[in-house]
Amino acid sequence: MNPFLLFFLRMLISVPVSVTVWLFSYFAFDQTFILSGAIGVGAGLVTYWMSGVVMKHRFIKSHGMKRKEYLYIEKNLDEAKRKLDRLHKALISIRHLPSLRQRMEFIKVTRRIYRLTKKEPRRFYQAEQFYFSHLDSAVELAERYVFLSSQPSKTRDLENSLNETRKTLKELTVNVEKDLHDVIANDIDQLHFEIDVAKHSIKKIKDSRMNDESRRLK
Repeated sequence: MNPFLLFFLRMLISVPVSVTVWLFSYFAFDQTFILSGAIGVGAGLVTYWMSGVVMKHRFIKSHGMKRKEYLYIEKNLDEAKRKLDRLHKALISIRHLPSLRQRMEFIKVTRRIYRLTKKEPRRFYQAEQFYFSHLDSAVELAERYVFLSSQPSKTRDLENSLNETRKTLKELTVNVEKDLHDVIANDIDQLHFEIDVAKHSIKKIKDSRMNDESRRLK
């Protein structure tokens, strides 16, 4: 669910309710202005909360999940969001120009996986290796690299460690790209199926036209 859109829809519902209840309390029940306002605000807050519950329930149902399953995925996504923020901050902090493009690609792919999973929670199961393995490794490596590279004195061993870390991060980028492919694998298969169906339909239409043309010529 898009947080901004969800907030806007809930406000679109709760604000008119709040104003209506305030006016009704003030004019119909002859309540004081302040008390009517408090009742209206309370009604708006209750409506805002209830609309959120209803929307979340519909969202969960639309994806064919149970509430417990959704809460499990949501919990892991919340944890992943904090890890991604740390990862992206560390990757941007790395002062190594030759690897800039690779690091930006890494950030782009990780964001894509997260956004797809957030939008369609069931994709989480296709991205478990990313969330439970690759993401943790990437955060640890990137933050360790930033720490070591900030040291004022660079020994040969330290330089070798930094080079090895950059190499490992590059390899992780490849693995994360594979994770993204796993997340969208079903979509790719569905696309191939639709392409095959479309080609079959086009072939049938062409064959039918050729047969009609042959009959006219006879």
